Parts: sequence; structure tokens; C-alpha cells
Amino acid sequence: MAKNTKARHDDLRKRLIDLAEKTVEAEGLSALRARDLANKAGCSVGAIYNVLTDMNTLTLHVNGRTFKRLGIAVAASIADKADLPPRDRLIALSLAYLDFANNNFKAWTALFDIEMTAGPDVPEWYQNALNELFRHINGPVREIYPEMGKIDSDLMTRGLFSSIHGIVLLGLQRRISGVPQEEMARMITLILSNLSK
Repeated sequence: MAKNTKARHDDLRKRLIDLAEKTVEAEGLSALRARDLANKAGCSVGAIYNVLTDMNTLTLHVNGRTFKRLGIAVAASIADKADLPPRDRLIALSLAYLDFANNNFKAWTALFDIEMTAGPDVPEWYQNALNELFRHINGPVREIYPEMGKIDSDLMTRGLFSSIHGIVLLGLQRRISGVPQEEMARMITLILSNLSK
């Protein structure tokens, strides 16, 4: 009996995550509401909280899937480019990031719209997905700046990510401080091409 209950809970959890993922991809994180989700899943609102701690946990699971897809896209962009100079690999990574954000805008923005700060409350699997993204950037950074210590290269990695992320976010949101979308790839390439010691 307990085994059947667990199987039902696992099935409901998966269905809820699937439905939430579709909602976020189509309408954005703000459209994710427990009552709507319960109606789509054919369950009560209370049943959601029987299988997931809260809506934030549900969002983390959706974002975890998005991070995985982002990681695959970024890794694929440099899979056959090991022989290229590190700046060229950083450009390839960054343009893949731009493409992913542009093609998955609502799911991508959900990665950063969730209220969560670094600390013990961040699930390990979620932090690992973010660390994997940074790892792709850190390799070329350490090649460009071989004399740089780990702490500084980690800071440089996060600094480059923040810069590219800012360019992408401001551009895709068409903010006045951003660069027009048709210039974003050129701006990213220009900045990374001019990295120097």
C-alpha cells in the first residue's frame, strides 16, 4: 500500500513539474500559480504540497531542467573547439548563451527571477548546475591568465558571466541602456576578443 502511495506521489510530482515547465516556457514564472496547476493536473491544491514542499521548490525543479538544457547547449558550443584559442572558446560559449536566452527567454529569465541567495538553502543539485556553467568559462579564463590564483580566476569567471549576462538581459529586454539585439553578438565578440593580461 505504501509503495502504491509513493508511486502515485512520484507520478504527481513529475506531472506537476512537467506542467509547471510548460507554463514557465509559454507564459513566464509569474504565470505559475498553485490553483491553475492543480486544475491542469487534476488534483487539489493541497495535493501539490503533499508532494512538493512549496511553489519555490517546484520552481527550483523547473529551473533545474532549464539549467541542464542550458549546460548542454553551452557545452555543445565548444565540444569540437578544444584546439581554438581560449578567447574564441569564450566567444563561442557566450554566443551559445545568447542563443539559448533568445530562444528560451521566459524559461531563461525564470532562472534569475526566483528569490534565492547563495547559502545553505540552495539545493546541492541546483548549485552544481550553476557551477558547471562557471566551469566552462573558468577553463579558458585560466588559460588566458595562467598566473592568476584560483580566487581571482573564480572572480574573473563570475565577472565575465555577469558582463555577458547583463548584455544579454538588457538587450533581450530592449532596455534603453542595452544594445540593439542585432548588435549583441558583435558586442560580445568585441569585448571578449580584446581580453588581455
